[in-house]
Amino acid sequence: MVPRLTEARKELRRAQIAEAALRCFGRNGLERTSIADITAQSGLSAGSIYAHYRNKADLVRATAHEVLAKRAEVLAEYAAGDIPPGPDELLSRLIAAIDPTEARVGVQTWGEATTDPAISDIVVDMTDRMRAMLHDCVTAWLVKVEHHEPAEARERATPVAHRVMALYQAELLYIALRSRTEETAP
Repeated sequence: MVPRLTEARKELRRAQIAEAALRCFGRNGLERTSIADITAQSGLSAGSIYAHYRNKADLVRATAHEVLAKRAEVLAEYAAGDIPPGPDELLSRLIAAIDPTEARVGVQTWGEATTDPAISDIVVDMTDRMRAMLHDCVTAWLVKVEHHEPAEARERATPVAHRVMALYQAELLYIALRSRTEETAP
């Protein structure tokens, strides 16, 4: 009889697979990464991977959620702080936290989203969530630091969060392109 994995163990295994997929996607690209590549990177069997993920789209979704979860944790701390960072500081902190591999995978995912409806759904969902978290941070800053009323702060935060998101995405693209060039430079 094969012992069953506990829920905590299943989550650790899923995270292990998602991390291996992220490294493979960053190195080989989404299209050129195979389940065999992820198997080799993770040290697990293909059966183990398929026990946790149905296909590569599920792995793309999982890696996107992992990256977003990291950002969500940081953004929640910012919004909850006594003195939340203003938009410029928020953007600076987000840019400083960009991992080049995650940036490359993010940009690749955006590209795939233009032709693959499943990936498009992932990208739209992740972008909407990130923008909502930025909105919460900017709203908290407007209320706690700039002393706006909450309703007015929420309204004013919308275009600001949109601009912070756009600039963050531009930096992701820049880092994704630059990091690949720097890695292959002699």
